[in-house]
Parts: sequence; structure tokens; C-alpha cells
Amino acid sequence: MLSDILSSLKPGLPMVIVIIVGGAVWFAVRRSLRAQYAGQADKTLRVQLIQLFLLAVLLVVIILISPLNDTRQGQLLNLIGIVVSAAVALSSTNIIGNAMAGLMIRAVRSFQVGDFITVGEHFGRVTERGLFHVEIQTEDRDLMTLPNSFLITNPVRVTYATGTLVWAEVSIGYDVSRTQVQDALREAALAADLQEPFVHIMDLTDFSVVYRVVGLLPEVKHVLSTRSRLREQMLDKLHAAGIEIVSPTFMNTRALAADWKAMPAMRTSTPVDDKAQQAEAIMFEKADKAASVEELRQRYDELKSDISDLEEKIHSAPNADVKHKLEADLKTLETTRDRIATILESESNSDDKSG
Repeated sequence: MLSDILSSLKPGLPMVIVIIVGGAVWFAVRRSLRAQYAGQADKTLRVQLIQLFLLAVLLVVIILISPLNDTRQGQLLNLIGIVVSAAVALSSTNIIGNAMAGLMIRAVRSFQVGDFITVGEHFGRVTERGLFHVEIQTEDRDLMTLPNSFLITNPVRVTYATGTLVWAEVSIGYDVSRTQVQDALREAALAADLQEPFVHIMDLTDFSVVYRVVGLLPEVKHVLSTRSRLREQMLDKLHAAGIEIVSPTFMNTRALAADWKAMPAMRTSTPVDDKAQQAEAIMFEKADKAASVEELRQRYDELKSDISDLEEKIHSAPNADVKHKLEADLKTLETTRDRIATILESESNSDDKSG
């Protein structure tokens, strides 16, 4: 019975030996690779690919030395090929998709470990590039894992380790000289340890001018602190130059007394508006003329009455001196009457012609 059992297990014994030896080799290689590339995050993808390749070779060897006939072995190999093909076809929606994306990222080499990247709303420094994901460390010192397929389908902004441009914007009113603002901003960039600074005018809004100061930062490890330091220096340099940084909608309010009223102080005399008077004269020219004629007629009637009174006084004058004085006054009144009569006659003739 024992010989029968051994004879039945004999065809599968080579396969068992291959599985045991192959498994031991795979684990030994895995441990060796981890020990060799320990602390080298950029080598993670290489380790994963070697492990995956060893597993694929071990699977094929197991099928080839299995006690199955050639037809069954061919069928198994064909099945594996179909599965791999299907996995590649469905790579955009499964784990194989991330692996393919990882290979693409590795081939393109758009960023390396240590670079700052921005993908969508995520910003951080790359700490690891794997076959299925990329790990970044964010501003909060947290670790974030991004699938490789996400990096492939979204724009990736890379801040290279060789240097980057740091910039900041500020809006200043039109009452400040452009050259004065640009000089202050360049001084701020130099004070923030930026190289070759320059200033651009980005926009001319309704209330202010938008300036952008830009400088080169060779050491990108300090990009976050440099951005903050640049803004600090902008505040200091602009204020040192006497330039206010206020909102375009800034309003200055005043504290008023409780008894203050929104009305002007009373004036003792009001200046005459000549233009207003001219307008009045044009609009009411005819009425003014009629009032003047009526006043002249009244004055004419009063002079006639005064002349009659003087004539009576002259006849009753007590002496020659008084009489001569009254006659002189009478002559003056008669002259004035005759002049007014002439004016009234001319006005009457003009009215008749116009009528």
C-alpha cells in the first residue's frame, strides 16, 4: 500500500519540489532586495517589478513541470495569456491600471523623489514612487497616497529641486508712482533671498494696479517659508517707502459728535450767481420791461401832482427869494416829467409797431 501511495505521488513530486524551492527563493530574493534598497524610496518600483517577474516565472515553471499532459499545459498557458490580456484591457479601472500608469510615469520621468508636486487640490513633496501609487508628504507633515491612475488623468505641476520661481501679488492705488512701487517690491524680493527679481503689472482695475513680484529660489526645500517671507518683506518695504496697502473698496470713516447735523453752516451773505441772473433776465425779459413802464407811468403821475403843488406855492410866495427857489425846483420836475413822457411815448410807439 505504501509503494502504491508513493507511486501515485511520484508524478507530482517534481512540481512540489519546484513550489517549495521556488517559494524559498522568492522570499530570499524579496528579503535581499529590501535589505539592499532599504531607505531608497526611488527603488521601490524596481523591487516590486523584480518580485512580480519572479512570481510569473515560478508560475510558468510550475505549469511546465506539472504532471498534466501537453494539451492541458497549453490550455493553462493560454488561459494565463487570456487573463493577462483581459487585465491589460481593463487596466484603466483596476489595479493593473495603476501598474500601467506607474510604468508610464517611470518612463516619462516627469518628477523624482524629493520634488514638490501639485495634483488637483493636493500639494506635497514626493516621498515614494511605487508601481501602484505615489506617496507625498503634505504641508501638514501628513503622508498622502495618490494612485498612479489619478496622476495620469490629472495635470501634474512639478517644482523641480534645481530651483523654482516664487511670486506674490499686491494691489496699490493709482495715486502711487509705478516706479516707486516696483523699486520697493524688488527690494522685498532681494530681502527674501530671491535671485534676479522682476516686477510685472498684471492688471489695471477700476480702483488699483495689480503688481506681481517674482524671484528665483535655488533651494526649493524652503519654498513655503520663502513665500511667507516674501510677503513679509513686501509689507515692510512698502510701508518703509510710505506706500499704503489698502483694499480697493477702502473707506475712511470719521467719529462725529452726537449733536452734529448734516447741514452747512449759515453764511451772513450769499454771493450772487451772475449766470443765474442772466438766465432770469432772458426768461423774464418782457415782464421786466412791463414793470419798468408801469413804474414810469406812476412816476409821471406823481410829477404832475408835484408840479401843480409847486405852481400854487409860487403864486403864494412871500418874497422873491422863496419864489426863485420854488421856480428852480419846478423847472427840475418839469424836465424830469418831459424825459419820462418821451420814454413812455417811445415805448408806446414800439408796442404799436410790434402789434
